[in-house]
Parts: sequence; C-alpha cells; structure tokens
Amino acid sequence: MNRTEIMSILPHRDDMLLIDEVERDGDYAVGKYRVRGDEFFLNGHFPGNPVVPGVILCEMLAQSACILLANDMTEEKLPMYTGLNNVRFKYPVKPGDVFETRCIIKRAKPPFYFAEGTGTVAGRVCVTAEFSFAVMGK
Repeated sequence: MNRTEIMSILPHRDDMLLIDEVERDGDYAVGKYRVRGDEFFLNGHFPGNPVVPGVILCEMLAQSACILLANDMTEEKLPMYTGLNNVRFKYPVKPGDVFETRCIIKRAKPPFYFAEGTGTVAGRVCVTAEFSFAVMGK
C-alpha cells in the first residue's frame, strides 16, 4: 500500500502520517518510512545531530500495526494508543535512513488490540515494543 491507500484506513494526515508504505506478510504488517531530514520532529532533536525521537518510532510501529485492522476501521473510528510496554531503543534513526517496521497483533478483545513490533534500519534493530490501542468512535 502507498500513502494514498494507507490514508483510506488510517485517519493520520500530513506531518503525522508516519509510514510511506506498508504490506501484509501473513499475520504481520511490514512498513517503511524514509527519513528525509526536514520532518518537524527533527528541528530541535538534536541541533547538528538530528535523531528521530523514540516516541515517533513508537508511533510508526502503531500506524503499521493498525493496517492489520483494515476490516475494523471506518471513517467514524480512530485508533488510540492505550499503552506501551517493554520499549527498548537500541540504535538511533537518522536522516537518510529507511526505517522498517514489522508488527503483529498478539491478541484482541475489541475494541482493544495488543501488538508487538520491531523497527530496523538496514537489518539493525532500532526499537522493540509491546503496545496496545483501542479503536474508538469519534
């Protein structure tokens, strides 16, 4: 899926749509984001040494995972973070990197979903996390 197709599932737009492409690989969602270097979150993080903030990496994981809920998402529903657990940042993500996500829904009790994800750059693990979200009405 490209950004236009992703927007048919996710409500995120403009600067907050943080995946460029995503595909299903069995039970997994595999996404990519190319860090251009002009993103709003790099402006002050850190001057002269831009690094993608960890919270943004977590958001990228969650957006990828939400693709797995395409059948449950409608224009009237929003996926909202409800928790992050066991988050580990292992390597920084910088401009020029292609950040790749691999996420799976481990269990679901609608409207709550529990997922795990890994983010890598060139095969090197940058972040791992367990997270949960709820698909809520607007």
